[in-house]
Amino acid sequence: MKIIKIIKSTLCTAILLNIGTASAYSPEEAEKMCKKPRFTDFNLSEFKSPSNIETPAEAEFIIKISAWADPTTIKLTAKKEPLAFTVQSTSTFHKITSRLPATLNGEFVRIDIGAKAVLGCEDKTGWLIKVSKP
Repeated sequence: MKIIKIIKSTLCTAILLNIGTASAYSPEEAEKMCKKPRFTDFNLSEFKSPSNIETPAEAEFIIKISAWADPTTIKLTAKKEPLAFTVQSTSTFHKITSRLPATLNGEFVRIDIGAKAVLGCEDKTGWLIKVSKP
């Protein structure tokens, strides 16, 4: 009788431990479930043929980032130099507002932005622009 209780107790513990490990997510599964941040509504014109549109010096620009991005992890650069920016958050997106530095007049500039999602995965993107001379 005592052996049966020990076997039942051991079996019950083994089942509970197995259920706990089966329902846990591996890092690979968590990465698959994480939605990477999306970057939209960049309002400056990219420098592309055949139009080759130039951007005015010291232009203000916006970028919208999906709401599942963590706004504290946003990194914004122009020519690999950090840019100051403001963040306005809503329930559906984060609106990033910044301005091109005056030192970039007449130059090709790559604007890069990156952020992490609340669940940890991250993404980044960028745009090439040509800043006109004043």
